[in-house]
Amino acid sequence: MFHAVVYLDHHHAQVLHFDAHQVHAARIEPHHQRAHGHNEHADNALFEAVCQALQDTREVLVTGSHPVIGQFRHHVAAHRPQLAPRIADYRPAAPLSQGQMLALARQFFAAYDRMAGVPTAG
Repeated sequence: MFHAVVYLDHHHAQVLHFDAHQVHAARIEPHHQRAHGHNEHADNALFEAVCQALQDTREVLVTGSHPVIGQFRHHVAAHRPQLAPRIADYRPAAPLSQGQMLALARQFFAAYDRMAGVPTAG
């Protein structure tokens, strides 16, 4: 699929791959159990699983809490630099439903594609 939107927190990630006609949703949980508080090993496992889910996606919008998306951005730059140019933006956001994520992403990518000169379906 052409686009994806991700919502990240320290406990899971919600990934929606979508195009004009369909949406595929996936919830990603870290493989390592988290004790109370921050656990860098669990974060890295979660971030790697998200990167794996996004590996074939051309344009990605990442949302979530500001600290987590900052950590994810750093992880991508350090461990998955080939993914970095495909992440269109990082946008802090409160928890979102799948419908809210999809609406945010469709609005974002419509404007993003217009600015890039990409024609959009009417």
